[in-house]
Amino acid sequence: MTQADEAILETMRDEGNMTPQALDDTFDVTVANYARDRLSMMTTAGLVEKIGRGLYRLTDEGEAFLDEELDASTLPDPTGD
Repeated sequence: MTQADEAILETMRDEGNMTPQALDDTFDVTVANYARDRLSMMTTAGLVEKIGRGLYRLTDEGEAFLDEELDASTLPDPTGD
């Protein structure tokens, strides 16, 4: 988990369901597909879930992580290592 991941999760908690493009726009990201790649990793880790074409929401685990009730080291490794 990176600081950017935490910022993405916090934004999703504040704003609700979001698309990768909306997140890229929010953070003024110039790296193509940055939010999409991070959301994919966080989906694998169980912190967010895809609920529609390009639309993601925060899971209960994502909420618990933000509330410091869940240690990121206990989550599945999104890289498969």
